Amino acid sequence: MVMKRRIILFSGKGGVGKTSVAAATGLKAAERGYRTLVMSLDIAHSLSDAFDLPVSLHEKNRGQPIPVGNNLWVQEIDVQEEMERYWGEIYKYFAAVFRSAGLQDIMAEEMAILPGMEEVVGLLYLNQYIEENTYDLIILDCAPTGEALRFISLPSALDWFMDKLFNFERTVMKMVRPVAKSISPIPLPEDSYYAAIERLYERLKGIDRVLLDHRVTTARLVTNAEKVVLKETQRAFMYLCLYEIAVDAIIVNKLFPTEVADDYFKKWVTTQAGYIAQIEEYFAPLPIMKIELFDDQIVGLEGLTRMATALYGESDPTDILYTRKPYEFISVDGGYILKIHLPFADKEHIDLYRDANELIIRIGSFKRHILLPHKLLKARVAGAEYQGNDLLIRLTHPGNGSSTTDSSPPPGATTTSG
Repeated sequence: MVMKRRIILFSGKGGVGKTSVAAATGLKAAERGYRTLVMSLDIAHSLSDAFDLPVSLHEKNRGQPIPVGNNLWVQEIDVQEEMERYWGEIYKYFAAVFRSAGLQDIMAEEMAILPGMEEVVGLLYLNQYIEENTYDLIILDCAPTGEALRFISLPSALDWFMDKLFNFERTVMKMVRPVAKSISPIPLPEDSYYAAIERLYERLKGIDRVLLDHRVTTARLVTNAEKVVLKETQRAFMYLCLYEIAVDAIIVNKLFPTEVADDYFKKWVTTQAGYIAQIEEYFAPLPIMKIELFDDQIVGLEGLTRMATALYGESDPTDILYTRKPYEFISVDGGYILKIHLPFADKEHIDLYRDANELIIRIGSFKRHILLPHKLLKARVAGAEYQGNDLLIRLTHPGNGSSTTDSSPPPGATTTSG
């Protein structure tokens, strides 16, 4: 076995079974000899429950990696303890601000854990483990979709803040603090607060390159064969593409076995089959992995082993299952180009449809639904063309001087709204 450095993010709507799938993947990788860490980034941790760990073991190792088997550790981040231990100045300042607003000490300390701090702590640990080569595989059990996307966007947002605002704000505060301190209704940050932020930033440097390296980091989206869940999975997939995170699989969990004989559950089987067809249509050519509903809850090593076998069989869970982005948005001349990889499409006739917040592409028997980001909801299709095995669709905003007819589409292409 060749050791490799791999990071796999598991994301999805709450309740789809994401934590169990992440835990099962970690167990399977550890059995193959990879030093594996499964880290929870969700403030409502459930990894300990998935592995059925005793409460005493969790309390004894609060916030630190816990060995749960050969080559396997789990970690549930305790953000409050991390704040107190490593970023005392930042934590103390925000607690003081909330106290000045009239909150009691305990409430002020709870409120001082600002949104996003769980993700910052996770990134710090991730960077540390990579630099120290502690593990071969790190599995991130992300919070539900919205919070997971915040985790991914944090490095670039922090880069922007440090580059554009940090030094200016720190300099201004040095100048005004002596005068404003006595009249300000809230405590003003001391320079030690800014020094703590600077130290934090230095510890995060380089993590964005790792997350965007498709040879190292991929995401796997866990979903269920249900309408509401599928819509959120589409949104997550679209935003991961925008953030340039490689998605290498869609995992459909909690499927009723097709051999179910009971009339009540037969209806569920039929309903799920319809959504499975949609999932395969929406996310092709990504691998679609399916897990049937088990006859009991999946907890503990025995249950997770069953799930891992059902999901991966004898294959290596650390393998990169898909190596190319199915589509991407490229900013060009005030508009955007949607680039879609279509290696085997019939290039004679294309139908493009707008349906609410989706762009639907039909080429012969092939159909692809692409959810549009909010910024492009009012965009118009200005034309399309092929470049090799890629279809390029030009999107322009109303008022940019373009319309659906200002560029010639490829032969036979039509565009339809509605």
